[in-house]
Amino acid sequence: MRKLLLVKEIYLEAFKNLGHILIKKYFKAFSWFCFALLAIVLYAFIFRVSTGFGFHNY
Repeated sequence: MRKLLLVKEIYLEAFKNLGHILIKKYFKAFSWFCFALLAIVLYAFIFRVSTGFGFHNY
């Protein structure tokens, strides 16, 4: 829980004095898009590991 609060604080601090409102909204949208992509990747990896997918190239 402490790490989650730390990430939240870093997120809020990053956008506090960013500048122009358009740039601020763009970076917020981009960061949420990146968080969503990361969540999809983590879900896919956990799904593959839980179903016994073999990670080999032959």
